[in-house]
Amino acid sequence: MFDFAAHYEAVQRRDPALDGVLFVAVKTTGIYCRPVCKVRTPLARNIEFYPSAAAAERAGYRPCLRCRPETAPFCPAWKGTKTTVARALALIEAGALDRDSVDALATSLGIGPRHLSRLFAEHLDASPLQVAQSLRIQRAKRLLADADLAITVIAERAGFSSPRRMSAAFAYLYGEPPSTLRKRQSIGGKTASATR
Repeated sequence: MFDFAAHYEAVQRRDPALDGVLFVAVKTTGIYCRPVCKVRTPLARNIEFYPSAAAAERAGYRPCLRCRPETAPFCPAWKGTKTTVARALALIEAGALDRDSVDALATSLGIGPRHLSRLFAEHLDASPLQVAQSLRIQRAKRLLADADLAITVIAERAGFSSPRRMSAAFAYLYGEPPSTLRKRQSIGGKTASATR
C-alpha cells in the first residue's frame, strides 16, 4: 500500500505534503506521530505507516503528545478555534443575530458569550455584532441595487429591526442614507446602459 522507502525519506525531511495523509507508528515506543513531528527520526526498521490516526490506534499505538496526530490536518480539531468561528459565521449569515442575541448564538455553539467575543476578536478583529451588521448592510445594498422594493421591506429582508436602524447604519458607514445610495446606483446604471 505504501512505498516504504519514499515515505521514510519524506519523514526524514518532515514533508508537510504527507501531513494528515500518512501516520508514522514507532514499534519500540508504541507511539504514532505525524510525518512532520520534530522528534528524532526513528530507524526504518522500527516504523510502520498507517493511512489514518484511527488505523494506528486500532493497531495499538497511542498518539504522540508533541505533534498531536489525532488532530492532523483536515480534522476539525486541527483547525482549533477557527472551527467555532466558522460555525458562528455560518449561523450569523443565516440570520442568527437578526433575531437572537450573542448569548443565544454562543449557547448554540456550546460556549460562553465572552469566549465567543474573544474568538471573534482574535480571528476577525471584530465582534459578532459588527460582523452581523456588516452582513446586513451587504444584503441591503444588494437589494437596493437589484430590487425595486420599498426601503421598509429592504430593511426587514436584510435583517434590520427597523428602517431607522438601517438608515443609521448606512449613514455611519457611507455617510448617506440608503435612498441616496439607491438614487446614485440607478443613475449610474442608466448612464452605463446609455453608453452601450
